[in-house]
Amino acid sequence: MDMRPDPFVPPAPVPRTVPPSRLEIIRTIFRNPLELWGEPSFTLPWIKTRFFSEVTVIVNDPGLIRHVLVDNAANYRMAVIRQLVLRPILRDGLLTAEGQTWKRSRKAVAPVFTPRHARGFADQMLRQSREYVAKYDVQPGTVFDIAADMSEMTFAILADTLFSGEIVSSENFADDVNALLHRMGRVDPMDLLRAPPWVPRVTRIGGQKVLSKFRGIVHDTMEARRSLMRRDRGAAPDDFLTLLLEQAGPDGLTDDEIEDNIMTFIGAGHETTARALAWTLYCVANSPHIRTAMEEEIDRILASDAAPVDWLDLMPYTRAAFEEALRLYPPAPSINREAITDDRWTSPEGKTVTIESGTTVLIMPWTLHRHELYWEQPRAFMPERFLPENRGKIGRFQFLPFGAGPRVCIGATFALQEAVIALAVLMQRYRFDVTPGTQAWPVQKLTTQPQHGLPMFVTRRTASSSV
Repeated sequence: MDMRPDPFVPPAPVPRTVPPSRLEIIRTIFRNPLELWGEPSFTLPWIKTRFFSEVTVIVNDPGLIRHVLVDNAANYRMAVIRQLVLRPILRDGLLTAEGQTWKRSRKAVAPVFTPRHARGFADQMLRQSREYVAKYDVQPGTVFDIAADMSEMTFAILADTLFSGEIVSSENFADDVNALLHRMGRVDPMDLLRAPPWVPRVTRIGGQKVLSKFRGIVHDTMEARRSLMRRDRGAAPDDFLTLLLEQAGPDGLTDDEIEDNIMTFIGAGHETTARALAWTLYCVANSPHIRTAMEEEIDRILASDAAPVDWLDLMPYTRAAFEEALRLYPPAPSINREAITDDRWTSPEGKTVTIESGTTVLIMPWTLHRHELYWEQPRAFMPERFLPENRGKIGRFQFLPFGAGPRVCIGATFALQEAVIALAVLMQRYRFDVTPGTQAWPVQKLTTQPQHGLPMFVTRRTASSSV
């Protein structure tokens, strides 16, 4: 008999049973797009709908997802609305660039994020995690906003690994990143109407000041490193920033493209991992048997003195918990494309979907990861899905926290390694428990984040030794 306790079902909007009105759609998109989706989005392989005379296909079928993102990717460009939201922030960074600009940037940054190179960051990730969590010893038993803390910690890791700690900034730089994404990351009504970029977006007016400040910080960081490289190239750290600056020139990246890619990796790069870490700790806090299994695994591996570069492979349960949180709360909850020419795809069962030129295609990890056709108990937190013996049951295009195809997230290995190292440090030293007032509710503001933060009690594990 299976004696496992019932799995924790973390909070999420209940799928709608009645289609919303046009006005309600607009309000929901602005307030929280995750609350928009109805039951068909979680039960059907694809849906074709129309909004403001614009045809949209919502795709959940893994085969059709592969067709759009891989097999016929050349026929699908970035959707207009997505670009209207992101380009004001990131301009021609890797997430938003297209065509030759994207190819040039991808080629420039790829060497830093190969799995072999990313593994070389393990010691820095461990050092920064240790330094950050020391704050919890100063005020034992205190309530901390874990969502904010994970944002600060992952920023510290990113700043050390990619920029050698030389970000020209104030102490509240992580707050600036959060303010930038929160104020600039919403869909504005003018975006829904596809108004050109020069038309003011009232909802983003408050974000222009922090965007200008952010751009200034990036510019100053670039100039400081350039100055060092001119004086003594050998003294410049061999990191992401130096790599980009070395590729500036007529045949490489422009200064603006370098700045845009730095913006992308500082802003979006740490935000996604931070959100997933916070949701992992929240779900684990509500699943005592899972927490116990993770603590036993972490204690055992750390007691063996295994190098942190090997933790990702040696801690399958810890990795599984993080990936299950990625499934339930994908940091990037939507992948938006637009068909360039007419397209047609037929499923193995003989069902055909036609996608006309100009159609918006929405591939929604939020609905795909909770879809009843592809997951057992899709709303439940069950890390065992991702244990090595079960991973073969999960299709490549069924689980898309990092996307797929030519534009797959280049930092996936970096993020997974960072997450396992951070969780090992956090959970070997401390217990995280939800407070009576914790009201976790996911909202989509570029990433999937808790609406009111995640206040949690942090206490020292009495039986543990320091990492």
